[in-house]
Amino acid sequence: MNDTTDNEEVDVSPSEAQRPGFKSLAQRIRVSAGFLLVPLLVVAARPTMMTLIIGGAIALLGLGIRAWASGYLKKNQELTTSGPYAYTRNPLYLGTFIMGAGAAIASGSWWFTAAYLGFYFLIYVPVMMAEAETMRKLFPDEYEKYSQRVPMLIPRITPYRSAEEKQPGGKRFEIAQYIRHREYRAAIGCAVVFLFLIARLVFASH
Repeated sequence: MNDTTDNEEVDVSPSEAQRPGFKSLAQRIRVSAGFLLVPLLVVAARPTMMTLIIGGAIALLGLGIRAWASGYLKKNQELTTSGPYAYTRNPLYLGTFIMGAGAAIASGSWWFTAAYLGFYFLIYVPVMMAEAETMRKLFPDEYEKYSQRVPMLIPRITPYRSAEEKQPGGKRFEIAQYIRHREYRAAIGCAVVFLFLIARLVFASH
């Protein structure tokens, strides 16, 4: 249930990672801290067929959003505002949230679901805020206009269109970007979680 594609737009430089404050700390530990949820899941999981179906559908939606976003993202090269980035500034993190929520629901444990939600907002909101600060430094004019019109996480209803994207031949999803970001690792990780939950259900029924 971790975010396997590093950051939304930029790689964190050593100088930025060493800055004091909880936001920089959250950036450093967000992936490794997510592994702390694994033993909780092992202890808490009480899946049923219904929770697996509902949670699985939600997790697939999250994976789809992450895959969609990774095909547009070109970190450190440009400010990505097309595809899912036209609806939310952080579609990868939105996809992570939905995917993780699906796995938590599939576990059949409401206290684990609550723990996951608390973990996500404690860690990822500061991360998104820190990355926004970096983006403002890299793309000051573009990002200011973009951030005023596109929400940090909750998607807007209609897509944002930059002046460049209003011209014919706008940016398209690139499967090469999906592969380059190794986004398939999120699908593999999610599959492992659900295989565990399915096995837990099967053994519990015997």
